[in-house]
Amino acid sequence: MVILGVETSCDETSAAVLRDDEVLSNIISSQAVHAKFGGVVPEIASREHIRLLLPIVQQALQDAEVTIDHLDGLAVTYGPGLVGALLVGLNFIKGLSKATAKPFIGVNHMEGHIYGNLLTNQVEHFPVLFLIVSGGHTQLVLMKDHLKYQIIGSTRDDAVGEAFDKGAKMLGLGYPGGPEIDRRAQQGNRDFYHFPRAVLRESPLDFSYSGLKTALLTYIQKQDREHLELHMNDICASYQTAAIDVLVQKTINAAQLYGVKQVGVAGGVAANSLLRKWLQKECEEKGIVLLLPELVYCTDNAAMIARTGMEYIKRKMYSKQNLNAVPSLTLDVPYKHD
Repeated sequence: MVILGVETSCDETSAAVLRDDEVLSNIISSQAVHAKFGGVVPEIASREHIRLLLPIVQQALQDAEVTIDHLDGLAVTYGPGLVGALLVGLNFIKGLSKATAKPFIGVNHMEGHIYGNLLTNQVEHFPVLFLIVSGGHTQLVLMKDHLKYQIIGSTRDDAVGEAFDKGAKMLGLGYPGGPEIDRRAQQGNRDFYHFPRAVLRESPLDFSYSGLKTALLTYIQKQDREHLELHMNDICASYQTAAIDVLVQKTINAAQLYGVKQVGVAGGVAANSLLRKWLQKECEEKGIVLLLPELVYCTDNAAMIARTGMEYIKRKMYSKQNLNAVPSLTLDVPYKHD
């Protein structure tokens, strides 16, 4: 089975071609224009997708050495994400489907991150616990079978990726903030300062990062510029440790509570070096198999969308032409496109 996937949910324009589990091509264009604004500007993102999508799809097909005729189906992100950005990719694929009579499927972006992990890892047996960590989401998801999920923990406010980006902005670092904090943290002392960890006693598997951001802002306001510049790496290390500590402990607790033997990590923050090392250590001690995605499949990409779409299309589960973008789509929404 050969699938073309398209991803335009935020500021990456991507197209990929998969043949079964083999990635034949995966073209990703990250929109560097947003860096000067310190965050993604939705209108600019949409315009960049319009400009970039067609040549990127053409490049993906060329690199994969396939034509439209070779395709068995099309897959595209329809949520969650920026509504304008989502509509660019969705309308492109709907038009291509109409013109070629190829079936298409709208894919949940978060489900895509899970299958991005499974592009290079094998599920031994279900259920598998997934920690989904990105700029917009922090969730613990029990994957009971292919395409079947139960959300057992979510963020109450800010996602961990947002905490990294906003924290970096407060510290005067670049965008995106997560990789910059990670880079600096590797050269700093993680015990330099103790930032708070949110404890939600009534919902122990839920997350909260608004308090951590406030604690960083308060700390910055109490220090002079010289102190911040001198200890920037230490502050980054301490801040990152507080954020990752909560992710690791809650993931291990959830795995033991639900008796799972495999844990996977998905989403942009899955590339964080401390999260990968810390969770690997904890899983080895508890006899849990950890599934880590390759770095290229952590951030937004179309290969993960194509891989997810393949699961639907091989079951003959398709979307209709009236499918619309859903910017607040959640992972527990059942398939209802048919």
